[in-house]
Amino acid sequence: MPLVATGEIVGPAVRAGLGAGAFNVIQIEHAQAIVAGAEAAGAPVILQISENAVRYHGALAAIGRAAVEVAAAARVPVAVHLDHATDPALVREAVGLGFGSVMFDASALDYTANVAATAEVAADCRARGVWVEAELGEVGGKDGVHAPGARTDPAEAAAYVAATGVDALAVAVGTSHAMLVKEAVVDLGLVAALRAAVPVPLVLHGSSGVPEADLTRAVEAGLTKVNIATHLNVAYTRAIRDHLAAHPEAVDPRRYVAAAREAVAREVARLLPLLRAVAP
Repeated sequence: MPLVATGEIVGPAVRAGLGAGAFNVIQIEHAQAIVAGAEAAGAPVILQISENAVRYHGALAAIGRAAVEVAAAARVPVAVHLDHATDPALVREAVGLGFGSVMFDASALDYTANVAATAEVAADCRARGVWVEAELGEVGGKDGVHAPGARTDPAEAAAYVAATGVDALAVAVGTSHAMLVKEAVVDLGLVAALRAAVPVPLVLHGSSGVPEADLTRAVEAGLTKVNIATHLNVAYTRAIRDHLAAHPEAVDPRRYVAAAREAVAREVARLLPLLRAVAP
């Protein structure tokens, strides 16, 4: 099945009241596992590569091309997305590699500067047929401006979308990035208010810290694209630790990384129905 644009996954999900799972890729095994899990669930999926992952690899091209190739070989619709990019040059590179969408994160800027920078990126991407996500309000778990108590104001969010022309909006509704425990409380009333006020799909970042039943409720309240990273990294790392504990003689990374890849695939297959990414 050919690589699809992110809007081809998120748009139908919005219209059907379903969710769209977006999972972060760090190594090629993450991409393979996420696609395998989506195939097992019979659901579309979004592969995300963050600016932090690009920094880890030293460049986007190798891991970006790998993700695009894995997506293009999938038996379900798969899109590739650039996550939390702060550099317009990185956005342009991702578009050139065939990414169907980007998340341009100018949330560290004040409102006026955020609007100006995001509108410029959105216009450039729109001319190339690429879907743009942006952020208003600070999703927690990052250094600097990101605060766990931040909340997105519905009226400001609607004005921001109108001013920037973005295709989706990441909102601050109670989650925080990099949480290892599921203690985040999603403000479902705020989600519903944002859904009523904002004419584009809403995105939930920091979803690893949300109790799983609340992920379903969040989608039902109006969130569509649900980003998950840390939860999969926990499964990946636990599988490696368990394999090495059971096989202390192991030295071939293909053995223990394969165990991690299988664990991530199982989690993706389990999570996608919770996100209502599979039609009930």
